[in-house]
Formats: sequence, C-alpha cells, structure tokens
Amino acid sequence: MATSPTAVSKRWTMVAVILGSGIVFLDSTVVNVALPRIGKELHSSLFSTLEAQNYVYSGYLLTLSALLILAGALSDYYGRRRMFAIGLAGFGLTSLACGMAWNFESLIAFRLLQGAMGALLVPGSLSIINTAFAGEERGRAFGVWAGASAGTTILGPFIGGVLVQGISWRAAFLINIPLVVVALYATLGHVAESRDEEMSPRFDWLGAAAVALAVGGLAYGTIRGQQREWHDATAFIALALGGVATLAIVPLMKFRPHPLIPPALFRSRNFSVTNISTLVIYGALYVTFFNMGLFVQGTLGYNPAAAGIMGIPGTLLLALFSTRFGALAARYGPRLFMAVGPALMGLGVLWYIRVPATSHPWVWGTSAAGSLLPPADYLIDFLPGLLLFGAGLMIMVAPLTTAVMTSVPEHNSGVASAINNAISRVGPQLAGALIFVAIASSFYSGLAARVSGLDVASEKVRSQIAPLNRPDPADRFHLRGDGTVSGGQLTRPAKEASTHSFHVAMVIGAVLLFAGAAINAVGIRNPERAAPPRAEEEPREPVPTGAAEHDRLHRLGETHDHQMCQGPPQAGTGVATGAERSRSKEP
Repeated sequence: MATSPTAVSKRWTMVAVILGSGIVFLDSTVVNVALPRIGKELHSSLFSTLEAQNYVYSGYLLTLSALLILAGALSDYYGRRRMFAIGLAGFGLTSLACGMAWNFESLIAFRLLQGAMGALLVPGSLSIINTAFAGEERGRAFGVWAGASAGTTILGPFIGGVLVQGISWRAAFLINIPLVVVALYATLGHVAESRDEEMSPRFDWLGAAAVALAVGGLAYGTIRGQQREWHDATAFIALALGGVATLAIVPLMKFRPHPLIPPALFRSRNFSVTNISTLVIYGALYVTFFNMGLFVQGTLGYNPAAAGIMGIPGTLLLALFSTRFGALAARYGPRLFMAVGPALMGLGVLWYIRVPATSHPWVWGTSAAGSLLPPADYLIDFLPGLLLFGAGLMIMVAPLTTAVMTSVPEHNSGVASAINNAISRVGPQLAGALIFVAIASSFYSGLAARVSGLDVASEKVRSQIAPLNRPDPADRFHLRGDGTVSGGQLTRPAKEASTHSFHVAMVIGAVLLFAGAAINAVGIRNPERAAPPRAEEEPREPVPTGAAEHDRLHRLGETHDHQMCQGPPQAGTGVATGAERSRSKEP
C-alpha cells in the first residue's frame, strides 16, 4: 500500500503548483502593464500598434487556450509531475526569448510559444492538488491555491511596473525565470507522480487541431478584419476556418474512439453549467483589465508603476480570504458563492463608466511630477470599483474551482481542469475580439465627430492613432479638402474618444458578469448533504450516483485505510481501496 505524503511534501507541493500556475497569471498582468512601453519601442511592418499589442496579449492566451485540453490529456497519461516539470522548463526558456525580442513579429512568435508551455502548467497544478488532497482539505487547498496565486500577482504588476519604468519592458518577461527555478526544485524534489492508468495512449490530435483552429481563426479574423476595415481577405479566410473548426468539434468529440474531450464529462450538470459561466465571466475579467491597463496609461497618463499598484487593494481580498470561501463551498455547496461573486464583480466594473477623460493621472515616484500616494481622482474614480470587483472575485474563484474539480471522477481531473481552463481562456479571445470591434468603432467614429475633415478610415490614421493610446505630437495628418492637423492638436479629442470607448468596453464587461451570475444561480446544484445514520442501524452506503458520490467515497476510503492523497488506485496492486470495499458491501 502506498504511503500518504508527509506534511512537508504537501507544503512543497502547494509551493510548486502555486508558482507554476502563478507565473501563467502573472505573465498576463505584468505584460499588460508593459504594453504601452512595448508599443513605443517596438515596430511592426505587418500590424498597427493596437493590433500588435492585442496579438502580444491575446496570442499568448490563444495558444494557451487552444492547447490546454491536449496538455491535460497528456498530463493524465504521461504523468502530471513529469509534464508539469517540462512546462516549467519551457516557460522559463520562452520567457527569456520574449525578453530578447527585437520587433513586434518576433515578440508575438515567442509569446505563442510561451502560451504553449503555459498550457502544461495550469491543468497540471489543479490535477496535482486534486490527487494530493481530498474532502474539505481539498476545498481549503483550492482556496490556498487561488489566494496564493493571487498573492504572486499582487506585487508582480507593481514590481514589473517599476522595472519597466526604471529598466525596460523586457524585465516584465525576465522576472519569470527565478520563479521557474524555485518551482522546478519543488516539483522535482517533492511532488508525487500520478496518472490515469486506464487512459488510452491514442490522443485525438485532430480534435486538438480543431480546437486550435476554432479559437485562433475566430479571434484573429475578427481583430484583423476590424483593423483593416474588412478589406483584407485574410480576415475572412481566418473566420471561415474558425467557423468550420467550431462546427467540427462536436462530431469529433462524439464519434471518434478516443476523443480529446470525453462527452461523458458533460453529463454532470455542475460541470456543464460551470464551464458555460466560466466562458462569460473570465471573458469579462481578462478583457476588463486588458483595456483598463491600456486606458490608464495610454489615455490618462498613469506611469507603469502606478498602473501596477492600483489593483493591489482589490487583489488583496482574494489573497487573504479565498481559502475561507473554498472551505465554505466544500461544506455548504458552491451555488450561492458562484452567483453573488460575479454580481459584485459586475457592479465594480459598472463603476468605471463614470471615469471622466479629465481624471488626474497617478505618476508614482519621488520626482517633482510624481507622488508615492495616489491622487484623489484615483480614490474616487477607480478604488471603489476595484474593491467591489476584488470582493466578488474573492467569493467566486475557489468555489468555482471546487465545483469543477468535484463534479467529475478523480481520474479525469487533468482533462477536466484543462477543459475549464481552456474555456476560461477562450472567453477572453472571443470577448476580446468582440470588444475590440466595439472599441475601435466607437473610437474612430468619436474622433471623426470631434475633428472635422479627418479621414479616420485612412491607413495612416488607423496605424498611427490607436484607441486607448495618445497620438504622437510630431505626426501630421491630412484633412479632407485643404490643410493638415498635428498629433498634438488631436490629443484632446483622441483622449475624449478613448474614454468613451473605455466606457463601452466596461458596459459589455458588466453585462457578461451579470449573465454569469444568473447562469450560476439557476444552473448550479449543491451536492446533497447526507443525513446522519440512526444509532440502532448500521450505516449503509448509497449507490454512487455520479461525480459527487465518487468524491465522497474517496473520502470514505481515506478513513478506512489512510490512503489520503493517492489518487486513482494503481492497476495490478491487488489492494482494494476503501471505496471499492464499501461498494462490495452494498446490496
């Protein structure tokens, strides 16, 4: 019989999974802070500035989301510890490559590779937790993971902002490397290996290609088409490929002998509902903060350090209290928390629609123009919304993770985690593409209304005046008829048009969050709490009815033979688990 992991190995396991998944989340937040500086220093012969910034951000999420499910299946078969370690090493190398990029095209290419390596980390971290902990301890572990992962990102944007401001935007990628080293030490030295012994080695490569084409084609085609005023055939080809691939996913999942996405997982109501709400909630979450990072720096004039600091108060709530909500969700069920959390997040996002174009920027620092303390406008325009959003996130994240991971059999934990995380990345791709259209349309129409005669459909205007970014004062643009206008003269109208576009994006984000709250409130079912047995009767185990019973029987097995944290039974051991013995006693 395998021995249970020690308290020390459990602690190091948590360190490994927190850092491993944390660098994936950290990379999005830190790079978001660096995007305005990247836009100024790198150039592209293929894309406009905003389009290239979108690809730097969304290209990473694109390969991450497209490969997550395949990565989860590979982890279940080859071993979660092994694939997690490979992902860590690859993420470190690609982070180094991103830090050495010489133009936008090279940075986008390296970000695509970085996302592919990150795909091995997030589902691996959750499946490692799922097999190392059980019961209420598992709920607390998911809470620790959510809170500590948030903690790794609290100082990340601030430190990244300081490094971007004081050294270079390249530091936003290089700070991953020491975190990778520590995580690799913890993984190789203390994480126990686990895998699905019954899984087929025949992987659905066709299904993986269909998912990648669906996500990439729809997102790239929408962004490219809007930026090129729908005059570029590439956009239509990408949209067509994405549409065909999307339609092909369901039959591939249903009729192939070893599908990448097992259809049986979706027979669980909670698994299906949670993934639907994840699509809209995480779409709103990532898009909100991507556009806020650009807006406060590119439009209002925050410096990178201030942009990194501003979100700390809200994120602290997640870091400090998510463990408690993870345990509560394991005890009472996740539905209430998964409904209230997104609703509070939506109220927080709605607060931002009152931010005026004249909001005073925060320039963090000790210079004459800077300040270590935020201005009053930050306290009024942003802090209340950030606190509301953080409170909602604190309430939602750990219960959502608990709902996903306890709604499927443990041996499918890797692919189940991968599906949910893939959907949480697909949401930003699709929502980001749609919000890009809304932002670009409202910005250029608003700019045309404010600057009479400016041809906002011209390639020069589109490439040199980007939404949520300030025009270069040295640039000059021709007006219809006679005359020209300088970039400096366009500063105020561009700022006002960008502010309106930001408001449009926030309204869309809030609507998505409220939709996610409604989906969870109506669709999620809390697991039934078993009544205590009467004293005169011997306790009888009910017939298992699904994933919730699988998890409960796993906990029963722990009390019988102390096999805590071992995951699925190993084939050929000849030792029955407590759950199996309990089944043999059932009538």
